[in-house]
Amino acid sequence: MATRVKQTTRAQESTNAIERLYITMRHLLNRGFYKPSGVSGNALRNALLVLRPEIYGSIAEEKAELNGLIYVLERLPEGIEECRFINLTSDEGFSKSHLKAIIPPKRRRNCYRIDDEQMNIEITRGRSDIYDILTHLTFLFVESGKISERVLVEDGKATIRDWEKLVEFVEKEEKTESEREVAFIHTANILGRTYEEVSEIHGKLESAKNKDRFLNLVYWLGKLAIEEETTGNKRTITFSPLLRERLGHHIHGERWADAIKSALEKQNLLDRPIHIISANMHSVMNSLFARMALSNEFPNSESLEIYEALSSSENKELQTKVQTWAQENGMIFLDDNSGANIDIQIFDSAKFGKGACCYDFGEAIEEIQKPVIFVMDYAFGEQAYETIDELLKPLTNKKNKRFLNVDSISIMGKAGILEGGKGDLMIPSAHIFEGTADNYPFKNELSAVDFEGYGLKVLEGTMVTVLGTSLQNKDILKFFHESTWNVIGLEMEGVHYQKAIQSASKIRKSIKKDVKVRYAYYASDNPLETGSTLASGGLGTTGVKPTYLITDRILKQIFNS
Repeated sequence: MATRVKQTTRAQESTNAIERLYITMRHLLNRGFYKPSGVSGNALRNALLVLRPEIYGSIAEEKAELNGLIYVLERLPEGIEECRFINLTSDEGFSKSHLKAIIPPKRRRNCYRIDDEQMNIEITRGRSDIYDILTHLTFLFVESGKISERVLVEDGKATIRDWEKLVEFVEKEEKTESEREVAFIHTANILGRTYEEVSEIHGKLESAKNKDRFLNLVYWLGKLAIEEETTGNKRTITFSPLLRERLGHHIHGERWADAIKSALEKQNLLDRPIHIISANMHSVMNSLFARMALSNEFPNSESLEIYEALSSSENKELQTKVQTWAQENGMIFLDDNSGANIDIQIFDSAKFGKGACCYDFGEAIEEIQKPVIFVMDYAFGEQAYETIDELLKPLTNKKNKRFLNVDSISIMGKAGILEGGKGDLMIPSAHIFEGTADNYPFKNELSAVDFEGYGLKVLEGTMVTVLGTSLQNKDILKFFHESTWNVIGLEMEGVHYQKAIQSASKIRKSIKKDVKVRYAYYASDNPLETGSTLASGGLGTTGVKPTYLITDRILKQIFNS
């Protein structure tokens, strides 16, 4: 009797594709280089095309993917499409040269244009940073290949008229608006998109410095792909020897943590109750001081209007006023010089002036018992383990070890939600690590009850820590959501934070065994809904309410503990 073979589901195929991507990336890192058009590059490309991540939209179709392109360009250095050689390096001293750092708008990483053909990208945030960059580059190479396939004809010996007209426009020095619109028409034909779509993305990417950024981008992506086909000049990605040697050794995390512990020791804060919060650099400061600092400007102190005003880039004066007030009342700002790219704020509640803070935290208690709130900017993926693991180690000198008196660790962040919309809340009870058997249940001091009555959907359950947000598709996420794992959302740092916390509290015993842990996330996107992925745009003012609601609940628990 013939055995019936069960067909592989799309979720299983997608999971296998992610596994192949990461195995290939790790192999390439060990090898030291690869060519995107070579065997290894094609392995990455094919795995990404099987996966078809939601964030990359129509990557597997013949037409160009435009929203995904904007998402990627915000995370890669400007001009990278012109470079045949891309070199991933450690922090190797480029900042001391004449080269000016190029920092992508949505990723804190220093990049340096070495010459016309080479871009160097500094990796100081661990493997997650490398995976992120290689995934985005693979997307760019896929889109580049689509252009080449559409414009090369006669077995690669000639190009179509649309391409020739685009080249003619890009290479002209003086350009009129009517010529630009004609170039849009030719570009639309090359990309398999409408004139309207091309005109819209052009508007999103243009700047005073580079008015024709989108047209130049299409030109360079096509030009380098065509040259690979016709001349054999291949693009190459390399990993510097120093990067390969340093990776995984916590070099930047150790520098970062040492600087912080030195600052705490200098301020005599090591013995005080320390509450660590991973968040942004504004919500804790604003929650503590904004209503008092801006009482004249905003007499209705219960309104969210004050936080919406402070979130606008146009209100620099208000932001400066709150920051000055905070610094006059015990806030210390540590500008990070370690390479970790994680800035720090320390709030010493013993130095809060009378009536300066918006919270009642029992001013009659002894100074030694008054809380110290330590706010660290967001880590990126595996960097969360590196930084917290190093921070929770004791401060060691020649005479003895001094342990940090850590009372609580709170993690607030953005995450993808699987049931709900932008701005809704997720309160995890466990984190599971995608692609492994690792899972981390914990007692969360926050619960859904803390957020009832505010008009936001609140989910409680398991969160998946993913290897990269750009590698998720609906099939995998539906499987997680509908399975017995009870998954409510996905993010990139939860497992790494919890791994460091459990290691410090239960194995190394460098912090209290019963350290309080708080996790809360607000939804930046819903990857299960078409048009609601991260590529569809940011939260805008939608994020103000959940951000400050979570911050308020964390602070109330700290001051009332």
